[in-house]
Amino acid sequence: MSESRRPTQFGRIHAPDETWLATQPPEPILEPELPIIDTHHHLWERPDHRYLLHEFLADVRTGHNLVASVFVECESMYRAGGPRELRPVGEAEFVAGMAAMSESGQYGATRVAAGIVGFADLTLGDRVEPVLEALIRAGGGRFRGVRHSAAWDASEVIGNSRAARGPHMMGQADFRSGLQRLTSLGLSFDAWAFHPQLADVVDLARAFPSANIVMGHVGAPLGYGPYAGKREEVLASWKAGVKELARCDNVVMKLGGMMMRNAAYDYRTQPKPPSSAELAALWSPYIVTCIELFGPNRCMFESNFPVEKMGIGWAALWNAFKRIAAGASAEEKRALFSGTARRVYRLS
Repeated sequence: MSESRRPTQFGRIHAPDETWLATQPPEPILEPELPIIDTHHHLWERPDHRYLLHEFLADVRTGHNLVASVFVECESMYRAGGPRELRPVGEAEFVAGMAAMSESGQYGATRVAAGIVGFADLTLGDRVEPVLEALIRAGGGRFRGVRHSAAWDASEVIGNSRAARGPHMMGQADFRSGLQRLTSLGLSFDAWAFHPQLADVVDLARAFPSANIVMGHVGAPLGYGPYAGKREEVLASWKAGVKELARCDNVVMKLGGMMMRNAAYDYRTQPKPPSSAELAALWSPYIVTCIELFGPNRCMFESNFPVEKMGIGWAALWNAFKRIAAGASAEEKRALFSGTARRVYRLS
């Protein structure tokens, strides 16, 4: 077993194993002409894994009609010095450079990082405004919003977001002051919280009805640690939270990003990745529920690459999404795969 295939704890990122991924035979691409905007992916260079423009495009070129993408913060290329609150501006500068390379047309028709979602510490309250303004400038016209993750669980097994500070950060007065500044600048808020915290997102959405809130990773239903073996209990709790969240007209749901946290498929130890049909069966109860509750015009698919690549390849992942959406009309598919993303992230 290769180093990258040694069993690792769910909730932790490791480099994908290309040899293991290749054990699943390639699948024919379903609906190859359907335009796709990937609403959530990362670019980074880490000690054990490089995933920059060329690596992302190598995955994209294995199939499907990706026309554009949205980069989401991942603590990549922060500034080495200067005021701590401004260091994340380095990430926006770095991604804007990748986006400019893509926009040159020399790397194909896909517009990578046409939208950029960065990080600013919203607990700075009113003092976050100059940080947001610096991020807007650094984004070169592509900066669309902030993700300040609140994902937190009492169990050390889960692995909390680096930015989370206890279970109810979104209820703090300083965080909410920062969100108000974000909203006043016309920027969106990408929310990431685990399923037991969905009530906090609901409360935030109701307290700030003018805020544009994007819920990531289907509301992050957990399936490992203290939640292992409790699939039906988790599904019921998650569904109740998502149902309330859908009542908030200012919230949009991202569909995907469950490979690591939901733990429905043990990519750490299985002999090969799931097929698209297998993954569709595992994820359908969550994704179909979201589409039914939010509607296609408030849902959009995400790859969460390269994180999801720990468990499945690009072509099979998007085939799985297309299988789940197979019963949708042509208009609904346009919304789910590109239209909602274009509107929410204000992409041309």
